[in-house]
Amino acid sequence: MVKLDHIKHIIELSEGIGCAISDGMITLSKDGKSISREFINPRISVTMNDGNPEVFCDLPRRKDKALAGTWAAHLRNMNKGLSVGFEYRLKAVYSHFPMTLKVEGSVLKINNLFGERVPRKAELPWSPADVTVKVENKTEVVVTGVDKEKVGQTSANIERACRIRGRDRRVFQDGVYIVEKA
Repeated sequence: MVKLDHIKHIIELSEGIGCAISDGMITLSKDGKSISREFINPRISVTMNDGNPEVFCDLPRRKDKALAGTWAAHLRNMNKGLSVGFEYRLKAVYSHFPMTLKVEGSVLKINNLFGERVPRKAELPWSPADVTVKVENKTEVVVTGVDKEKVGQTSANIERACRIRGRDRRVFQDGVYIVEKA
């Protein structure tokens, strides 16, 4: 295996995005929106280099190399979230009983899944300022936000709320499923 003397990932920030680093906390901001994340490790450092964050590790071991790449990916996702945003599209699929979807506060209600009388509920743990959930065309759900992890977790909560137990999943395929990530 090749031994490296150092690893350096330079993350190119999009235009208009500012970066601030203090005590391991990195904050990217643009037009009043901001994302903060903590990056603390004794062997890996994040510094500013010509206005762009740089992940640096001297004499990396295997785990250090992996963690430096992970940190760089997190910073790229934060940059993409502020410049473009993340959008997950989900679709309600049913064969016989038509489902209705409705956002009520911090809960998405799924009525009439398999003809069940009690509506299923998917928790939406973040405020609408962080993650926006909209129902379009009665069967499509659009989840948008600037933080990839929050958008993905919200979409997973909605998908998991329709989980089928005690039936063959190959036959009973009703539910709400992620169909597009952008």
